[in-house]
Amino acid sequence: MRVFHIDRYSVPLPDGHRFPMEKYRLLREILLARGILPPASFHEAPRAERTDLERVHTPRYLDAFFGGSLTDAELRRLGFPWSLLLVDNARASVGGTLAAARAALEDGFGANLAGGTHHAFPDHGEGFCVFNDIAVAIRVLQAEGAIRRAVVVDLDVHQGNGTAATFAGDPSVFTFSMHGEHNFPFRKHPSHLDLGLEDGVGDAEYLAALDAHLPHVLESAHADLLFFQAGVDPLEEDTLGRLSLTHAGLRERDLRVMRAAKERGLPVVLTLGGGYARPLTPSLEAHVGTYLAACSLFR
Repeated sequence: MRVFHIDRYSVPLPDGHRFPMEKYRLLREILLARGILPPASFHEAPRAERTDLERVHTPRYLDAFFGGSLTDAELRRLGFPWSLLLVDNARASVGGTLAAARAALEDGFGANLAGGTHHAFPDHGEGFCVFNDIAVAIRVLQAEGAIRRAVVVDLDVHQGNGTAATFAGDPSVFTFSMHGEHNFPFRKHPSHLDLGLEDGVGDAEYLAALDAHLPHVLESAHADLLFFQAGVDPLEEDTLGRLSLTHAGLRERDLRVMRAAKERGLPVVLTLGGGYARPLTPSLEAHVGTYLAACSLFR
């Protein structure tokens, strides 16, 4: 199992900032310390080239971001202060997902210990998402002829509005988002299939909804590659989640998605997505659960 990481590019954030930048490093250290993955599984993510980013993002946005000339309003929408380290971090986040996708096509599974930046649109970033790593990876692989079709299974608690907007009207990419209906983003962009859940939904209702829709998604997509946005913010302890899943429920969610893909011979690309518990320990344990589920199927 090849797993790509970006924590060399840890971005300094102001005190009290809500984004848990340290979880990238901490998760890698836990997976190593507990022997869940060996050192040989871990690879530093390459930084995506601008030519790759241009397959999704507009030249104006790329010029402004790389040049540090985003407006104050654009930075507020993004949620991060600009820095050169943020540029490297964002490029590596995309490069990690692209590398994981190439690994998945060879091995059946590949993962990025970052990524899942599904609120990034072609012309702007928002919600802690600079570039849309999943969208860029799909477009690069399609351009190379490595894949024709892809499916995005986005189970982060926040709807993948940037991914949905990027692939709107494109029959070659099926986007499925199951999320909190009353959570951010408050203006949803239609995916090919959206399932909005009410606040407080727990394990049984969540898994029943997933079971009711996942087979249709995978059968309709006719995909060559599955991108699994496995955010753990549906966890009950999450400060931004508003759902009530347990650790056992989340791990069962992950098993069901990845098992369904494996049974269909569909390679899986795993991205990290959200997790905002305070303290961070419950989110880290939930991310560990995702990797335990992956190891049980692909190692």
